[in-house]
Amino acid sequence: MKRLWLVFAQSVTVLLAAYFVVATLKPEWIGRPTRGGFGSVSLIEAPASTSTAPVAGSFSAAARQASPAVVSINTSKMAARDPRSNDPWFRFFFGDQGSQTQAGLGSGVIVSPNGYILTNNHVVEGADAIEVILTDSRHVTAKVIGTDPDTDLAVLKIDLDKLPVIVLGNSDALLVGDQVLAIGNPFGVGQTVTSGIVSALGRNQLGINTFENFIQTDAAINPGNSGGALVDVNGNLMGINTAIYSRSGGSMGIGFAIPVATAKLVLEGIVTEGQVRRGWIGVEPNELSPELAETFGVKADQGVIITGVLQNGPAAKAGIRPGDVITNVASKDVHNVSELLSSVAALKPGTTATFEVLRQSNKLSLEVTPGLRPTPQRPTR
Repeated sequence: MKRLWLVFAQSVTVLLAAYFVVATLKPEWIGRPTRGGFGSVSLIEAPASTSTAPVAGSFSAAARQASPAVVSINTSKMAARDPRSNDPWFRFFFGDQGSQTQAGLGSGVIVSPNGYILTNNHVVEGADAIEVILTDSRHVTAKVIGTDPDTDLAVLKIDLDKLPVIVLGNSDALLVGDQVLAIGNPFGVGQTVTSGIVSALGRNQLGINTFENFIQTDAAINPGNSGGALVDVNGNLMGINTAIYSRSGGSMGIGFAIPVATAKLVLEGIVTEGQVRRGWIGVEPNELSPELAETFGVKADQGVIITGVLQNGPAAKAGIRPGDVITNVASKDVHNVSELLSSVAALKPGTTATFEVLRQSNKLSLEVTPGLRPTPQRPTR
């Protein structure tokens, strides 16, 4: 018995000695990590060639689809020289007041392989030089093809090969609650993608543009985003970001974009005809109020009341009179002045359209042939 115990004890001793030797000299043989000072550490890393597929609820595919076609726009403008700068006494007291360059920042969207870019008019208005920066770091000088201050849109053109182009969506199919992304270059920090929903449609009477039909969104839009893209979850262009409501200058969750349906009409008009041709009938419209209705003796609860008619204008020739209430234009109901302006502007000049009019208590259908809307003279901002 003592002999068996001795053999057992010697065997255990030999095994423990062998374990310590292996653990010290070859720890990897028994699966123990190496220990040392500033050598290397073992990490579990995904293979470099592995790409992460978008998960449910991710907008990465839409961002990849649209982002390359969204560009940054840098503008420069020479500041007006002080007219007193040539006076020797003025220079003596205040020094030489040389002209200084004013810099501007915005965004744009490449909408054609030919190099046409949509942006806001206020981004490029009055600029002496316009530089476009693509996401692949290419820089190029752009020229203004045309502007449309009434919608605050402008069309630029660049000459480069292999341009990324965004896909135009159908903004008329948008619904309140749809998810959207805003892409642009806020504050010049670089291209940024923010997400939100469509908060409202058909926003007007904001006093921003002559023709207003904005998409409202809570996707963060900040200075520098102007002219950038509002896209749907498929990366299709739904609007051109143009304005925000803010008390601080930054995003407060109320941003506005021009629908792509409007932007497309402006783009085609500027590129093909050099201007946007809009209908015009020559009237002075006002919101229908109980006071105006009583003044003109009209009984109406919907429409736009006409308080003035241009002599020999399209409306006068068609028989429209002061006091008439326009309720419908080309089979489209109108409820306020903004809707009337937009409906008339959408008419093709020279093509007759039917206007539904309420004159006191009589309903009339008048055939009006709109003329070409005059180009307004606007001061430089």
